[in-house]
Amino acid sequence: MDRKELETLTARLLAGGISQAEFVAAMVQPATAEIAGVTLDLDRQRRCGFPEVVFGQGKPVETLAAIFRRLLEAQQPVLATRVDADKAAALLKEFPAARYNAVAGTVRIDRRTSVLAGAGGASEDARSTGKVAIVTAGTSDMPVAEEVRETADWMGVATDLIVDVGVAGPHRLLAKLDRITSADAVVVVAGMEAALASVVGGHVACPVIAVPTSVGYGASLGGIAALLGMLNSCAANVAVVNIDAGFKAGYLAALIARRHC
Repeated sequence: MDRKELETLTARLLAGGISQAEFVAAMVQPATAEIAGVTLDLDRQRRCGFPEVVFGQGKPVETLAAIFRRLLEAQQPVLATRVDADKAAALLKEFPAARYNAVAGTVRIDRRTSVLAGAGGASEDARSTGKVAIVTAGTSDMPVAEEVRETADWMGVATDLIVDVGVAGPHRLLAKLDRITSADAVVVVAGMEAALASVVGGHVACPVIAVPTSVGYGASLGGIAALLGMLNSCAANVAVVNIDAGFKAGYLAALIARRHC
């Protein structure tokens, strides 16, 4: 529970909107929950500001559903990554409020029934704070870029997605610079030789999180060439995450943007 939620909960108690028992139930949560071989960290939101994010790949849909239910019982929003279409279809039947982004492979439940919203309502997550610009070298990088966007949006940060401005046509980037330079953090998603991260880094005064993608021909080595190119960037404000790690980049960029505001 973050500070804003705690203040809202306390105000509702003082105003008589909730009972003492409801207040205590919302405040006292177990640290973990054992679910189908998964030890779910229910205390992560208190420690780190956001709940545990579910890695969907390899998990049966029944396990995912059980995790979702437990997170919602704890009044915590849900984000699951790497969820394929078949699993998503089954989850959407059980959780009508869920949203599936087929490009990103993410499932989100942002609206949840909670003490904060009262007995019969659902509370919205916090309004957007800060801004992250997401820049892709090409349209083939969109699955990773969409994972970035979904993650930052789930964390309450505004995003601006700028697509297909790679170094093969440098004038395309220059035409979008005003949107990029106004951001609190920038995520650059690129495959091939991944030179775009350095170029963007040379134009902005904020941190740039570079995401190498596995896009490219044989010598790209499944994204290793892009990874090495980004790691060797001469732009001082560029940091690099793992290959295709859109979630990690989105999370880091959103944390930066939130603290900047």
